[in-house]
Amino acid sequence: MGARTDNAVMIEAPVSLVWDMTNDVESWPELFSEYAETEILRSGDDGIDFRLRTRPDANGRVWEWVSHRTPDRESLTVEAYRIETGPFAYMKLHWTYRGTDEGTEMRWVQEFDMKAGAPFDNEQMTAHLNLTTKANMARIKKIIEEEHRARQDAPGEGTTTAETEQRDHRPLS
Repeated sequence: MGARTDNAVMIEAPVSLVWDMTNDVESWPELFSEYAETEILRSGDDGIDFRLRTRPDANGRVWEWVSHRTPDRESLTVEAYRIETGPFAYMKLHWTYRGTDEGTEMRWVQEFDMKAGAPFDNEQMTAHLNLTTKANMARIKKIIEEEHRARQDAPGEGTTTAETEQRDHRPLS
């Protein structure tokens, strides 16, 4: 039987900025603390295939895998899965973005099952993923909010409220 994690964070920035920054896979080594490198293998209308390499873990091991990611800007969702599953029997991810009066709620749901003989069982991996997801969401929140403030402070970077709300799929008040 598989396992599931579900974590969310409120980011005080417009959906468009959160979407753009978190879906720029090439920038993930700056956004995520554990990723050292991304390599785009293929990009097309059906999504993107990419390789992720981690920074060395506590034991000095570097992990890597290939994933497929399908962002849908219209519905503000991303579906992803590991092509190279490694210790997982499967790993599926579902990201959602929701504009609110406070900013953007970003939610990540991970569904997975560990292979027999993997170095971790589902319970251990659930705990690990919840810990690292929360840490990465806090890091991403900080980076995006800093970028949002910098853009607000930059001359000529402002947009009208109506433009922002239309772009971020939020209803006009």
